[in-house]
Amino acid sequence: MPPALDPRITEQRNPRTASIDLASALEIVDLINAEDAGVAAAVHTQRDAIAKVVEAVAAAFRRGGRLFYVGAGTSGRLGVLDASECPPTFGVEPGMVQGIIAGGEPALTRSQEGAEDRPADGTAAIDERNVGAGDVVIGIAASGTTPFVHAALARARERGAHTALVACTPPPAELVAGVDVAIVPVVGPEVVTGSTRLKAGTATKLVLNTITTGAMIRIGKTYGNLMVDLRATNLKLRDRSERIVMEVCDVDRDTARAVLSHADGQVKLALVMQLRGIGAAEARAALETAGGVIRHALTEATPPVT
Repeated sequence: MPPALDPRITEQRNPRTASIDLASALEIVDLINAEDAGVAAAVHTQRDAIAKVVEAVAAAFRRGGRLFYVGAGTSGRLGVLDASECPPTFGVEPGMVQGIIAGGEPALTRSQEGAEDRPADGTAAIDERNVGAGDVVIGIAASGTTPFVHAALARARERGAHTALVACTPPPAELVAGVDVAIVPVVGPEVVTGSTRLKAGTATKLVLNTITTGAMIRIGKTYGNLMVDLRATNLKLRDRSERIVMEVCDVDRDTARAVLSHADGQVKLALVMQLRGIGAAEARAALETAGGVIRHALTEATPPVT
């Protein structure tokens, strides 16, 4: 195979799949699966950088700040997806985690050609949301070279926000120097050259999952590994709410339903009420003093989270 014509790893040809067009369906499945097998290991190499971003996002949330993802194409869609899943999972307001995609809402379902090449749009997106010093902005660019993302990160930095980059090929040195943290899981050339919705997309999804889940855990959105700030908006989630109270408090379903009713359906509040034998107002005050962390709210002395 001739030398790579593009230095970006995401744009290089994968020698292991060079003859994939001659493969059977089963062989294609095996080839793709074999390439996917190394994605988690690539993400693991970035554990320290990911942890730094988790702490930065958690700190921002505690101060009332927001998290913004900025990307184009697949990267942008993954950011919007992760942001959209935070309210039902962790009971947060939609504005707390926001996804910004080049080309706007139409780009979620249809490619907006050229949108990623307009840096002025990236700058404007940051200004329109009044991003400031209390916020975190994470640029997502599999190839590390998206002008829309570069400009958004630069503007966010100018406005005092904490910034990070997620890329799957080593990004330009000037871009790395311009962000607080760079997360770069290098997954190698794609099965289909340049199709970063494959391994790069999978790596990006793993990173984003870890950032928001980790930050939400750090600010008390779980009790152990239980989802205690969920919004019970359907039958499945109402059932889950009841089962959490039943399991943690060792009560039957009728009791769980009753305490949830007194807690206005808030699982976290119901747990503190039931486990401490106190009313809703006192439980709410204990949680507020404890920074929303149940384990602290369960003691008489409720140290605030720092």
